[in-house]
Amino acid sequence: MRVELVRRPQHSALFSALSPFIALFFTLIAGAILFALLGKNPVLALYSYFVEPLTEIWSWHELLVKAAPLILIAVGLSVCFLSNNWNIGAEGQLIMGGIAGSILPVVFPDFQGWYVLPVMLLLGMAGGMAYAAIPAFLKVRFNTNEILTSLMLVYVAQLFLDWIVRGPWRNPQGFNFPETVQFNSSAILPEIWASSGRAHWGFVLAIVAALLVWFMLSRTLNGFEIKVLGRSARAGRFAGFSAGRLTFFAFLVSGALAGLAGIAEVSGAVGQLRTTISPGYGFTAIIVAFLGRLNPLGIVAAGLVLALSYLGGEAAQVSLGISEKSARIFQGIILFFVLASDTLIYYRIRFVSRHSDAAAKGA
Repeated sequence: MRVELVRRPQHSALFSALSPFIALFFTLIAGAILFALLGKNPVLALYSYFVEPLTEIWSWHELLVKAAPLILIAVGLSVCFLSNNWNIGAEGQLIMGGIAGSILPVVFPDFQGWYVLPVMLLLGMAGGMAYAAIPAFLKVRFNTNEILTSLMLVYVAQLFLDWIVRGPWRNPQGFNFPETVQFNSSAILPEIWASSGRAHWGFVLAIVAALLVWFMLSRTLNGFEIKVLGRSARAGRFAGFSAGRLTFFAFLVSGALAGLAGIAEVSGAVGQLRTTISPGYGFTAIIVAFLGRLNPLGIVAAGLVLALSYLGGEAAQVSLGISEKSARIFQGIILFFVLASDTLIYYRIRFVSRHSDAAAKGA
């Protein structure tokens, strides 16, 4: 007896729309079972994870702080994934964007003025684009697997960040801590409501980016080209579309938004460059992209949900005394059920016995 997946001739549009909610429902059930196995009250644990973080105004600010990079990166990844380009290295592009955008406040701290922050944001986008162009070039020129190249470049970026912060950019007045100088006021991304929390304009940039990419995908020729080539490269070639050009376009858009997320995180949430500027936003954004059905507007909602998983994990560690790894497992569970739901929507399971197999071969 073996199990096969057989593609359905038609899939249900209703279940396609409901699959993120189905995935979240089963995630809650799996989470309750997990907490019970850990010896915790499932109801109290789920309350601590999903409700308690939203009971204070400052936690809403923290939700927006964590959602901003997730939305920015996931929106860019949606362009790549829709075009059948698998950019798994957004974490590295975020890091390089943070480094490139920090050049002005770290190397030229005397430059101060209204123009500093816009230049930093542009440098951050350029840094992310340049780093994303590497796997794009390798795929187009040498037909290398972009999953492997983009992923391996993440570790290069992390090591480069560690070296530059501990070495040439380390703050000489920082008592040997691995961090740069604090950014001056001209280089800090402003807070939205300074009196009630630290949510910054990075979230506004994320919403603007989601709207622009949604418009591009749904209302422009580039968006049509992305969808055609993503579904059928052969049909795209007949239409005169260039797969190589589209690969570069998708990676550059994705890299630019990841780089913008990097400098927004450094300038808005941290205020200086450190050896670690992301808790894994670039990888979590992959879950956000699929949970949002690769739709930029859906990604905004999915980003808020996954940002809640970060806050809930922190709250559960304090109130329940569980480990960070146990708290973060929710993100993996969500991805598993999202992919499982999509698989069952597009495929049906068929059990094939050895007898039927042998009869088919004999025929």
